[in-house]
Amino acid sequence: MERLLQRAMKVAEQAEVFRVSSRRVPVHFEANRLREIQTRESVNVALRIFKDGRIGFARASGFVDEDSLLEMAVQTSQFGPLAKYQFPGLDNYPAVDIFDPAVEKVEMSEMVNMGSNIITAITEHTADILCDASVVKGVSSVQILNSQGGRANYDKSFFGLDLEGTLVRNEDMLFVGESTGSCCLPIGIDGLIDSVKRQLEWAKDLAELPARTLPVIFTPTGVVEALLSPLVKAFSGKMVLEGASPLKGRLGERIFDTKFSLRDDAAISCGSGSRPCDDEGVRSQSLSLISDGEVANFFYDLKTAALAGIQSTGHGDRIGAGFPQPASSSLIVAEGEIAFEDMVADMTEGLIVEQVMGADQGNLLSGDFSGNVLLGYMVENGRIIGRVKNTMISGNVYQILKNIQGIGNKAQWVNGLVYTPYLYCSGVSIASGKRNGG
Repeated sequence: MERLLQRAMKVAEQAEVFRVSSRRVPVHFEANRLREIQTRESVNVALRIFKDGRIGFARASGFVDEDSLLEMAVQTSQFGPLAKYQFPGLDNYPAVDIFDPAVEKVEMSEMVNMGSNIITAITEHTADILCDASVVKGVSSVQILNSQGGRANYDKSFFGLDLEGTLVRNEDMLFVGESTGSCCLPIGIDGLIDSVKRQLEWAKDLAELPARTLPVIFTPTGVVEALLSPLVKAFSGKMVLEGASPLKGRLGERIFDTKFSLRDDAAISCGSGSRPCDDEGVRSQSLSLISDGEVANFFYDLKTAALAGIQSTGHGDRIGAGFPQPASSSLIVAEGEIAFEDMVADMTEGLIVEQVMGADQGNLLSGDFSGNVLLGYMVENGRIIGRVKNTMISGNVYQILKNIQGIGNKAQWVNGLVYTPYLYCSGVSIASGKRNGG
């Protein structure tokens, strides 16, 4: 990397070399049986240069031919965008707990036993369910060097569990599932098992929900699948600059419920999206996006921050070794004061949304969403009475989050990337058809 940087500096005003290597070991189960165990390794390198005031970029996977990489970066600089920013210099990055050596030491036999135990627990509860499961461990290493003296080098571990269950009875199909992930061990299987068992219990009976606007309780998974995608897009500095975000020009405005706060925290311990710096070498931080209902900040990478005339917030993110784009890391929704059981007890008639399919079908940039309820339950007179079928929800995120009925007092991680409690909301439109089958 040092040699490539030195060679790049002979033809460019500034240069940056980014390298990421990873090793992942997934253990997959299909239809209740062990399907495969794999080891996947990858190395990706990217070179970004500023030549004659323009940006050149090239990347390679596996073996890196320095001559070819440098030549491609020089060639692309002829047509690249203007370089309006500087690479960051040397910085003192925060100490973030994202590497656990115990992850690498987990034997494959332990991973197989973990997956088998999860499936056994679920099939003992519901004998005819078919389960697909994954147990994954991995370690990645990131290195960043640039001509301004910037240096970053860190290792990151990951351990994740995922289970999807399908239950077919006559013409009725039920889908349940749960997943969790972290940079650190231990990750207990009991919480995942209990969650799936709870879904199966609540889904035993079928219920018909009327088609009209009703209150809805979004579980943590439901919050992620239905509500957060439009918000994340709206807080992207790229969308703000392009004028596509409905939040443009609204910093400091209170457009959400005062009970609602959201932050992006790349420095939180063990979060799957955490890291000491972003993929451009800018230090990580906890960035408030919504504070007591007010629009507090947008997130930026180096390029979008320069165009906005501000400093990068440390949200430059790469897929592999691709060109950086502004992206969130670990999203944290602040907890409230209401227990989930009290939310249910407060409902005369309503819906609990656990999983949503196709919620991105609406106009996300305006905050509109709509999707099929893959797993949801009807509430009547403060009791969960059964699972709904052929049901669709729709609404506008900004309207729904403007008047929140209640926020749960206990948050949980979803995929290790979002930490959120239950949200009790009103103003959600329900479209429901007659159920088919048993």
